[in-house]
Amino acid sequence: MKKLTTLLFISLTTYSFQAQSFIQAYKNRADQVSQTNITTMLQEFESMGVKTTGSAANTTALNWLKTKYQSYGYTAGQISEDPFTFGGNISSKNLIITKQGTTYPNTYVIICGHYDTVTGPGVSDNGSGTSIILEAARILKDIPTQYSIKFIHFSGEEQGLEGSGHYADNIVFQNNVRQLDIRLVFNLDQVGGKIGNNNNAIKCESDQSGLTSNDAQSLAFTQQLANCTTLYSPLGTVMSNAYSSDYIPFEQNGDIITGFYENIRSHNEHTINDTFANVDPTYVFNVGKAAVGALQHFAVATTVLGTHDAVANSLESVKIYPNPAKDILNVELPNDIKNFNLEITDLSGRLILNKENGKKINVSGITNGTYLCTIKANNKKAIRKIIIEK
Repeated sequence: MKKLTTLLFISLTTYSFQAQSFIQAYKNRADQVSQTNITTMLQEFESMGVKTTGSAANTTALNWLKTKYQSYGYTAGQISEDPFTFGGNISSKNLIITKQGTTYPNTYVIICGHYDTVTGPGVSDNGSGTSIILEAARILKDIPTQYSIKFIHFSGEEQGLEGSGHYADNIVFQNNVRQLDIRLVFNLDQVGGKIGNNNNAIKCESDQSGLTSNDAQSLAFTQQLANCTTLYSPLGTVMSNAYSSDYIPFEQNGDIITGFYENIRSHNEHTINDTFANVDPTYVFNVGKAAVGALQHFAVATTVLGTHDAVANSLESVKIYPNPAKDILNVELPNDIKNFNLEITDLSGRLILNKENGKKINVSGITNGTYLCTIKANNKKAIRKIIIEK
């Protein structure tokens, strides 16, 4: 994503907006966002390298995405590709996964983000948004929603919104005739934060430029996005303006848009420093909760709790502190877990420390740096990124 050097940020309290009620079923599903899944996907995204549009790594990322959706149980009929070519000889594909709605099957809520990167592996820009979209698709696969949902992964964003532009102008519209009825486009771009920053808020973006006919509706939906964020995640909100990401071609065609962007900008985008070591996985996890809560609201998910709403992994509530740690690392687990294994590895996967059932871990002998702490119990695992800082 490319952002203006300065933007006008307006406190959410400036606006009055329609109050939304807390829905327990929405919260239960938002709480199914897995820190372990987020951390693993960010690492996997990094491992594919620089995913420049048209490159072999870009194709590898596309295939990785398809494999994820297949593993969640999405069928071949739900998974489609949108190939496009630009610049004479650069070719890539957008990936679209469609989940049909119950009441309005021909009206769509689009949740989207780009998977191409430039210069670096792009773990924040936009492995973060990519991972959240995947996690939302996993959690909501079998949850009835009144509106249909399209989970879309665009390529070519970094070269000028090429993939989203192609989709908006050739799939949503064909020969200037609208083919898809879109309720809302919800874009996630660069929501990784930077490790060490106070990542306790998220920017909620509304359309206040371009066409004016859709501005008021965009602001209303963005106010709802902000409210869902406070209902279903621990994050605060800051209102901001949309700028130069994959929702813009839709806005230019008259669609209503909203989006998330990190509140404290990392400035690692488009550099070799946009790596897993510099991103804040806990922030991505919290943004994921907000996104899942908001997506349910926008698509009007069922409020009836079912067996699929149970949180599968109680280990996700594990707490490891302080972080950064100096000498002692404390481990706090659910009461029902008595036996567990703890491993600390460096970011290359090399084992640094292995302990059984230790809740106070001496890390004074570990050199300064960023590590992964993995807790394993009852055939489940939880992964947390930790910093050792003397």
